[in-house]
Amino acid sequence: MAAAAAQMIISCNAALELYVAPSQLGGSDQNPGTRQAPMASIQTARDFLRQIQKDTQFPPEGGASINLLPGDYLLTETLDFSHLDNGRRDSRIIIRSADPEKPARLIGGHIITNFTLLTNQEILNRLPEGVRGKIYTADLKALGMTNFGKLNSRGFACPTWPAHCELFYNGEPMTLAQWPNKGEFTSIAGFPEGGVDDEHGSQIGAKENGYFYEGDRPSLWKTPSAANPIWAHGYWAWDWANSYQKITSIDTAKKLILLEPKNLHGGFRKGQRVYYVNILEELDQPGEYYVDTEQGILFFLPPEEGAPRAETFVSELETPMISMKQASFITFENIDFTATRGQGVVIENAINTIIKNCRFTNIGSRALELTGGSGCLISKCDFINTGDGGVSVSGGDRMKLTPCGHIVQDCIFRKQGRWSRCYVPAINLSGVGIRVRHNLISDHPHAAILFSGNDHLIEFNEIHHIALETGDVGAIYAGRDYTFRGNKIQYNYIHHTGGVNMGSMGLYNDDSLSGTYMYGNLFYKVQRAVFMGGGRDFVVKNNVFVDCTPSISLDGRGLDKKPVWYNQVYKTLKERLQAVPRGVYERRYPEIYTVEKYLAKPDGVPPENIIVQQNISVGGRWKDIYWHATDDMVTWLDNFVDQDPGFVDPENGNFNLKPDSPALKFGFKPLPLDQIGPRR
Repeated sequence: MAAAAAQMIISCNAALELYVAPSQLGGSDQNPGTRQAPMASIQTARDFLRQIQKDTQFPPEGGASINLLPGDYLLTETLDFSHLDNGRRDSRIIIRSADPEKPARLIGGHIITNFTLLTNQEILNRLPEGVRGKIYTADLKALGMTNFGKLNSRGFACPTWPAHCELFYNGEPMTLAQWPNKGEFTSIAGFPEGGVDDEHGSQIGAKENGYFYEGDRPSLWKTPSAANPIWAHGYWAWDWANSYQKITSIDTAKKLILLEPKNLHGGFRKGQRVYYVNILEELDQPGEYYVDTEQGILFFLPPEEGAPRAETFVSELETPMISMKQASFITFENIDFTATRGQGVVIENAINTIIKNCRFTNIGSRALELTGGSGCLISKCDFINTGDGGVSVSGGDRMKLTPCGHIVQDCIFRKQGRWSRCYVPAINLSGVGIRVRHNLISDHPHAAILFSGNDHLIEFNEIHHIALETGDVGAIYAGRDYTFRGNKIQYNYIHHTGGVNMGSMGLYNDDSLSGTYMYGNLFYKVQRAVFMGGGRDFVVKNNVFVDCTPSISLDGRGLDKKPVWYNQVYKTLKERLQAVPRGVYERRYPEIYTVEKYLAKPDGVPPENIIVQQNISVGGRWKDIYWHATDDMVTWLDNFVDQDPGFVDPENGNFNLKPDSPALKFGFKPLPLDQIGPRR
C-alpha cells in the first residue's frame, strides 16, 4: 500500500492527507486512512509515512498531514518521532486535529466509569464520621491498570519524577488526602539537639535527627504500610526550597518525626511550614482522594453531594506522551494533551519543529521540554495545571555564543508547580539566543521565568500573581553566574506579586549576576521591582514603577567578608569567568573583564557601571541602597520620581501617559502597553 501511495503522490505532486479516529468511533488500522475509512492510531499513520519516506528517500512533495478526527486517544506508551519522520522546509509533516472546533484529545490515563459507594466497614471506621456514606471507590484494576503509582521526593534540587496516580475531576486536579487541608500549613515546633550551621550564622536541625511537630494530629493516623507511606511536604529551612520527604517514623510520645533525608535541602528551622499527604484518615474534604496502591483501589470524596457525575480521569503513563529526537520540520497543531503522570512533549535536537495552538492540562510533570537543535517554535499554546514547570527550552553554544533561535510566544501559563513548587517556572530558558515573547503567566507558587545563559530576549509578557507560596523569589530570575550577559528584558508588565517572609522581586538579578538590560517595563504593586544583588554593568532605563517598595534595590554583597559571600566572589564568580573563552566573551561583552582588578585583591567586588535613567516612579518607595553599596556606585540620570506623571487612568490600570505628561520632558519614551500579552 505504501509503495502505491508513494507513486501516486510523486505523480500528482500533492500533499498527502491521512486520517485517524479512535477505534470506538470507526478507526481501524486495516483502513487506508481516508476520512471515510480512517486508521485507528497515530502510530500506524506515522509508520505509513515512514515507509513512504523509505521508499522515495524524501517526504511527500508538499508535505503530509495526519489528521486526528474528534475523540479521545488513549496513550499507553510514548509516541516516538525521529529523523525517519523528518519533513523539509517546504514539505512539513503535520499532526493536527481534523476539526479545529473539536480538538482531538491525547490522554495518558483512564476515564473512570465504575464508581461505587464505599461500604467496607473497616475502612469506614478509619474515616471521620462526617464523611461516612459520602466516599466513593473505583477498582482501578478493572480499568486495565497495573501500575498504581507511587510518590517520590520532589522539589528543590530533587530529580524530576513522574507524578503518582492523580485524579482529575471535571477538568481540575483533585487533592491527595492531606492535613492540614489544602492551602494550609502547620509549623515545625523545633528540633533535637545537635543542630548544624546554615552558613548565615544560624542553627538549623540536622536532617538525620528529624523535627518536633505541633499538636496531636499524627496520633490519629494508622501506621502506613511500606507501599503506602505518609509523606511530608515542607519548606524545611528556607522559603525558596521545598521538598516532599517520606516519613520513616512518628514518635507520638516525643512528637518527633523522622524523614528519609535524601534530597532534603539543609535541615529543619523552627517555625517553617509543613503539611502531610497520602493519609487515608484525612480524607475529609470535598475533592480529596486516596489510592491504595497495594489493592489498586481509589477512594474519592466528590466536590458535590452524591455520586461523581462529571468526567473523571486517573493518570497512568509515566513516560512522555510525545518524544521527538532529531525530528525536524514537524508540526503538532491544535491537540489537547491531558491526564498523564510524566511529561507532555519532549523534543531533542530538532530543527524548526513547531508546537502551536495546543493545550497541555493536568500534566503530572513538566508540560514541554525542548533541548538542543535550532529554530523551534512554541506558539499560542495553553499550559494549565502542571505538576512541575510549563516549558523548558535550552539550546545554543555558550562557548561560541552561537544562538539557537528557539521562540516561546503568545502562550498562556497558569497554575504550574502543583507538586514541585520551587524552581519549576512557567518558562525555563538556558543556553544562548532564546526569545520569550507575548506570553501571559499567572497563579504560580514561585518564579514565572527563570533564565540562564546569554543573549536572551524576554519581552511583551504579562506576569501577575506569582510567588504565591514562597519567598526570596523573582517574577523573572537569574543568578550566580557573572558570565550570563547580553540578556534583554523589555516591555513586560509585572504586577500584583506575592511573597512570604523575604518577599519577592520583579526582575531578580541574584548573587553577582551582571549585565542585564532592563528597558521599558511596567511594574505595579511589586515589592522590590528591580533587584540587583551585588552585580555590575546593569542598565535600568525607561521603566515605570507604580506602588513598588522599592522600585530600585541594590546591594554590595560582593564586598562582604563573610565566608558565604567571599566564596561567592573568589570561588564561584572567578571559576565561572575562567570557564568561558576570553576572546569570545571579551569581543561580545568588553566590560566583563573589568572585574579582574578586584579579583586580584582580597577586598571584594563592588557593584559598578550601573545606569538608572529616565524611569518613572510613583507611590511606594524609589530606592534602597544598602549592604556595602552606596549611592555613588550608580549613575542616576533624569528619573521622574514622586511626581504626577499624568497617567491616563491609573485607578483602572491604564498607565499610558497623556500627551502633556511632564515625564516626557525628561526624555521618557511612552511604552507600547497595548502590545503586551498574547496575540490570539
